[in-house]
Amino acid sequence: MITLSKAIVLVLPPLVGLFAGCATVSRPPIPTVSRVELPRFMGDWYVIAHIPTFIEENAHEAVESYALAPDGTIATTFTFREGGPDGPPKRYTPRGFVRDDTNATWGMQFIWPIRAEYLIAYLDKSYTQTIIARTARDYVWIMARTPEIPAADYARHVEQLKAWGYDVTKLRRVPQASRSAQK
Repeated sequence: MITLSKAIVLVLPPLVGLFAGCATVSRPPIPTVSRVELPRFMGDWYVIAHIPTFIEENAHEAVESYALAPDGTIATTFTFREGGPDGPPKRYTPRGFVRDDTNATWGMQFIWPIRAEYLIAYLDKSYTQTIIARTARDYVWIMARTPEIPAADYARHVEQLKAWGYDVTKLRRVPQASRSAQK
């Protein structure tokens, strides 16, 4: 015969494990920069490194270009070569929608009606390096106005991503070989 105390000992650990497995880990939100001057942010940004989406897993020479549209949205062109510097060129044209008055939180729409979160989490004062993050910490982009950045800057960005809770082992450097040679 099983006593109440034995039943609790037998049933409680699996229940605790079940409920613990269902719990979500609460992480603090990723902060955005205090203000983005949209005209200064527009133009070409080389993707230095990323935790890629499925369309950019083998991207080489990736560049994200932004232009303010008359309706206030951000016309975006994302170009890269698939698989290598001689790979076929790819081009996507999502639209950005500024979601707050700091201009640091956007919705990026590749397919209607979905607008993916796009947080400008880091932007240096000279508007030459940026980090675009997501609350889910599933994707991230380190970008710059040039195809390469100093190693110390890259290391600092990686440390910041770790501090925000990103798994930086998933980070992929994006080859910019022929673009670097052109500069």
